[in-house]
Amino acid sequence: MIEKETLDKLKFDERGLIPAVVVDAESGRLLTLAYMNRESLDITLERGLTCFYSRSRDELWLKGETSGNYQHVVDIAADCDFDALEVRVVKDGPACHTGADSCFHNQLYTGDVAEPFSYEGLMELLRGRKTSPTEGSYTSYLFDKGIDKILKKVGEESTEVIIAGKAQDKAETIYEIADLAYHVMVLMVEMGISLDDIKRELAGRHVIDKKVKQEKMV
Repeated sequence: MIEKETLDKLKFDERGLIPAVVVDAESGRLLTLAYMNRESLDITLERGLTCFYSRSRDELWLKGETSGNYQHVVDIAADCDFDALEVRVVKDGPACHTGADSCFHNQLYTGDVAEPFSYEGLMELLRGRKTSPTEGSYTSYLFDKGIDKILKKVGEESTEVIIAGKAQDKAETIYEIADLAYHVMVLMVEMGISLDDIKRELAGRHVIDKKVKQEKMV
């Protein structure tokens, strides 16, 4: 809910536009930079879907209207000067018209600082090991051996987690859970299961649990 007084503070440029930085609410990844005018912002607030103003076509465009890759708005924040917006979204598909997950995919520079670990980054690495096998890679070896070998490793690592947990060895249990998580993710790649598939499943269960709690309370 946005108060009218807050909206009135927004500073649109001479063309009546304000930049909108769109961010994936789940991963925190920058998806795109677009522009809104007051009308497209009003549509965004009313429908809960991103609507932008195309400077090249001189018209409004609802993201996903033709591609189906809608962006569901989680929240919108203005910067300190009220002349730019951050729009956090849950997306139905790629943000870029090229089919890329983000419009920012043309790498210009890579520094020496290590990129923070993320499950998304690991999944991307695993997919790469499947589509472009690397000699000496354990992951490529698993994909080469196929589903039976992968399932065997998932079973073995599950047993290791049970043994470490039963011994109440926290450090060893963490180590074995990490091994299990890795092999489960290899299985996911092999079967074409994405992290979003798992998130949606867990989110659905969360809703069910909430309803059950409400029913019990009544």
